[in-house]
Amino acid sequence: MQTLRFLVIASIAVLLSAMHAGAGDTRSTEVYKRIKAQVDAVPAIDTHDHLWPFEKLPSLTETKAGKVVNLHGVWRNSYLSWYNSISPWMPDDDFDSWWGRAKHNFDNVRSASFYRYQLPAFQDLYGVDFDRITDAEAKQLNERIIANYKDQKWLYHVVTERANIELMFNDPYWSRYEFVLWYPWEVKVFNVNPLVQATHAAEFSNPFDSPFVFAAKHGMPMDSLDDYLKVLEKLFTEAKDNGAVCLKSTLAYLRTLKFERVSREAAEKAFGKRRTALSEQEIKDFEDFIFWRLCELSAKYELPFQIHTGQARIQGSNPMNLVDLIEANPKTKFILFHGGFPWVGETAVIVQKHGFHVWVDSVWLPELSYSMAKRAFHEWLDAFPSNRIMWGADCNHAEGIYGATEFHRRCISEVLAEKVTAGDLIEVHAVRIGKQIMRDNALDLFPQLKERLWKHKGIKMEPTAAK
Repeated sequence: MQTLRFLVIASIAVLLSAMHAGAGDTRSTEVYKRIKAQVDAVPAIDTHDHLWPFEKLPSLTETKAGKVVNLHGVWRNSYLSWYNSISPWMPDDDFDSWWGRAKHNFDNVRSASFYRYQLPAFQDLYGVDFDRITDAEAKQLNERIIANYKDQKWLYHVVTERANIELMFNDPYWSRYEFVLWYPWEVKVFNVNPLVQATHAAEFSNPFDSPFVFAAKHGMPMDSLDDYLKVLEKLFTEAKDNGAVCLKSTLAYLRTLKFERVSREAAEKAFGKRRTALSEQEIKDFEDFIFWRLCELSAKYELPFQIHTGQARIQGSNPMNLVDLIEANPKTKFILFHGGFPWVGETAVIVQKHGFHVWVDSVWLPELSYSMAKRAFHEWLDAFPSNRIMWGADCNHAEGIYGATEFHRRCISEVLAEKVTAGDLIEVHAVRIGKQIMRDNALDLFPQLKERLWKHKGIKMEPTAAK
């Protein structure tokens, strides 16, 4: 009996080892290379980024030579800095002094996706293998980055040509209600976070966040909850009139995604009061009521609702918390961001159950965990129709956008190649699915974007003047 048990365990180990080796070899196969080439050729619709105006890029670093985008800024404004310290650039630093401290920042993250997603940018855009970079190569890379960012043509070149992105959704959380386009390929997103928290004008230190400031500019009173609901309608009208195509919420960073159905009377008790004067339950009642109202307005104004799920305040960011809200708002089109990481399986069953008005967006997922992104794409394509998946880069500088885009194309192509090799897809269908995810699904959900497509016209995107 022990011998039999040993043989069974050994056989399973050999099988798992073979499966792992096969997955690792996917990128060397001809089927992967064919699929990847065709996925690369798709002019992508990137459904989420945070690309600031060129002169305000967060990766700008104050140096002795003035403000520049350098290697420090590229890493400081990458997702690596969320999970691993990046040595700061000090006022008296030159590159050698900073790099002497910073070059060991990467020692413990060489296998981490939030480090590795930027490597394709260094390799493909600069010809540099960052894993093996020498001090001299690092200094030269820094100089080349500085030189590139002296002209915003670099940003245009990387986004529209090298990353092959045709349109990019942009969430301007730094200026939510201006609805200004800074780039010709940009698609405007209406960020609604502050609207849920608007119990009192004094809660807003940033005027660009305040619906009270917006109301004053438009001569609208804000003395009651009824007044505020009218201001919400005005905000939605202005957003729609100025080209916004969807809503975006990142409230998962601040609170649970469990939004209960709350009466108007309960919400009225909180309006006009500082949050310090309210109980936690009163605050939640107000926020829940407004969020439900936003879902109703989302349907009324035909602005699909992008919602950050997973990897935030993880105590309450499981997308399963949204199921009651989703079920009760069948006319609202919900887009579950980040695949619900790490709850990618739960996200799959939500889309499977409510697929007629729910989509999943893999934005950010490969940068968080490439392995889980592969698992997610495998499971999602098993669980629901392929026209329910979109993607986004979720970055704020050229190198990050390029790296995140390449990570997505690579991950999707690997999964499709593995399904073809396993006999679960024929190659022509796999290529079509890749095109759906990178482009067609977004165009189907947002048909107004078809009027803004430009690549088929042979247009070359270039800045007309420095902004």
